[in-house]
Amino acid sequence: MPAKVRYGVIGCGMMGQEHLRNIALLPDTEVTVIFEPDAEMARLSAEMAPAARFVGSVSELLDADDLDCILIASPNHCHVPQMEEIRRKRPLPLLVEKPLFTDPKDMAELDAFKAAYPAPVWVAMEYRYMPPIAALITQAREATGGIKMLTIREHRFPFLDKVGAWNRFNRYSGGTFVEKCCHFFDLMRLIMQCEPVRVMASAGQDANHKDELYNGEQPDILDNGYVIVDFENGARAMLELCMFAEGSRYQEEVVAVGPAGKIEAFVPGPGRFWPDHLGEPPVPQLIVSPRTPKGPRLVDIPVDPALLEAGDHNGSTFYQHQRFVAVVRGERALPEVTLEDGRRAVEMGLAAQQSARTGQSVSFSPRTVSSVAC
Repeated sequence: MPAKVRYGVIGCGMMGQEHLRNIALLPDTEVTVIFEPDAEMARLSAEMAPAARFVGSVSELLDADDLDCILIASPNHCHVPQMEEIRRKRPLPLLVEKPLFTDPKDMAELDAFKAAYPAPVWVAMEYRYMPPIAALITQAREATGGIKMLTIREHRFPFLDKVGAWNRFNRYSGGTFVEKCCHFFDLMRLIMQCEPVRVMASAGQDANHKDELYNGEQPDILDNGYVIVDFENGARAMLELCMFAEGSRYQEEVVAVGPAGKIEAFVPGPGRFWPDHLGEPPVPQLIVSPRTPKGPRLVDIPVDPALLEAGDHNGSTFYQHQRFVAVVRGERALPEVTLEDGRRAVEMGLAAQQSARTGQSVSFSPRTVSSVAC
């Protein structure tokens, strides 16, 4: 392995640029090659990775000699075909943004990819690494005595503008419960350490994007909803999503409850959206509330300002890259977020989309392969 871990980057839109800023903060890493077909996104990316060369295709990127790993941060529907092209031509360690895929028809191709890909693949699930949520994950079992109820609330701003408005349409994004919420379904499995058996959802498009037209077509994405998930061990989880609630003090709230008590994580939204007249943005918090003896304990969990400046995900993108680079260097044996994790999160999102559309619950068959056990 060379002195520096050298990245090739596919896709440098809004999230790709966040990755560039965070890679730049890591010691002994650099971005050497970028494929970004949009001229304005390429111009902005060049300012963040001035030493990188820009190429005209994924194939041309894979021809570069100075590559140790690849990041895919392209629009959702591009992930699977780009992964397959990498597999065929040059299978390097891969960090692929969520969601892993968008259409149930992709799953057979993903199974074949998983069976044949010889290098590590890490699915980017940044929310695992937000410091207050990471603290909750490590303390939840002890604080609750075994989780029986898990609630995840995200009250946030509408979908941001992206190149070609691809995130406004289900056929490109997979739908809101896939695009936005696969993070939360991943957290449910991770925190519960168990697999889902049933998903029920109610959702709608009630406030956002209703007056927008793109090539004569109105966006069809959801902007709010509830999802209830039953797990194999009898525990249950709920997601509450609202994408017209950017006036909230905290953007994400995660609450786990069990017979011994409750633990809560509070995560503010991106600091760039916090109004100046309100002073400093909120500090992330963790609250542990035992039943006996009563006495909630609140802990502030501040995040390095440099990491907050580098992205919109409470420092988590930096911590994720730290761990991924350790896998590339051989210092960690396996990715922490596997292809199976990425697949299951999308399956739950697709089930939520289906349930919201039909009004019927969706059940899961037991899987023979799982990264978690009840």
